[in-house]
Amino acid sequence: MSSVPAARAWAHGLLAVRLAPTALDDVLLLLSEVVTNAVTHSDSGRTAGGRVTVHLTYGPEAVHVEVTDDGSTTSTPAVHVPDADADGGRGLWLVDLLAIAWGSSRHDEAGRSVWFQVAG
Repeated sequence: MSSVPAARAWAHGLLAVRLAPTALDDVLLLLSEVVTNAVTHSDSGRTAGGRVTVHLTYGPEAVHVEVTDDGSTTSTPAVHVPDADADGGRGLWLVDLLAIAWGSSRHDEAGRSVWFQVAG
């Protein structure tokens, strides 16, 4: 899944000189989780030519990150409390735990976004 390291490197390059290390770590972790979910649970990772787009906005109060994918007819973003011994399933649980705000929206029949904010 090359899109996760690429998204992390891009965000790191933009934010490394602007954020405290702990805030940067939170942004990069949550970005990794949301991009992984976009590739794993949406049509972006299931169809040839699928796309995941990341928008990042830095402001004095917070960093706002929005990840847009091709959507899915079989799943919607939802927080699940993970089992302690589970290998996965912590993505949105971590977002809910660490972000100051987050949400998701459907754009049309073939697209959705998950966004989060981390205090800057």
